[in-house]
Amino acid sequence: MVALLNGYAADPMGGNAPLPAAVRARLAPALSELPGALVLLARAGRTPVGVAVCFTGFSTFRARPLTNVHDLAVAPSWRGRGIGRRLLDEVVAAARAQGHCKVTLEVREDNAAAMALYRRLGFGAGQSAGEPAQYLFLEKRLAGD
Repeated sequence: MVALLNGYAADPMGGNAPLPAAVRARLAPALSELPGALVLLARAGRTPVGVAVCFTGFSTFRARPLTNVHDLAVAPSWRGRGIGRRLLDEVVAAARAQGHCKVTLEVREDNAAAMALYRRLGFGAGQSAGEPAQYLFLEKRLAGD
C-alpha cells in the first residue's frame, strides 16, 4: 500500500514528488488506528497493483454517513486493465453495505483519464435543490505539514 501511494505521489497527477520517508513510515500504522478508514488493496497474484484509501464522513443534509475516496492509485504498468473500476465498485459496495448515502471523491481537473473513469461509473456534479452543482475542493495547509 505504501509503495503504491508513494508511486502515486511521485506521478505528475499526484504531485511529482515521492512521500517523505517519515510519512511512509507512519502511513500504515496511522491508517490502521483511524476510525472510519477503509483501505482496499488490489493484487495480481501476490503483487499489489492498486489501492483505494477511503474515509467515513457525514452528510448533514441527509443525516447519514458517506464514504470519501481520498486516494485511488493504480501502478502505471497496470493502468487501463480495469483495476481502478474494480476498486471503485468495491468501495461503492462497502458504502452501500454500511448504509452510507453517497460516495464522494476529488480529482484534478487536468486528470482526463481519472475523470473519464469516474464519469463512466456515474460520478458527476453534486445536487443542490435538485439542480447540478459542481463543488470545488479547497485546502489550507497548516504549519508543520
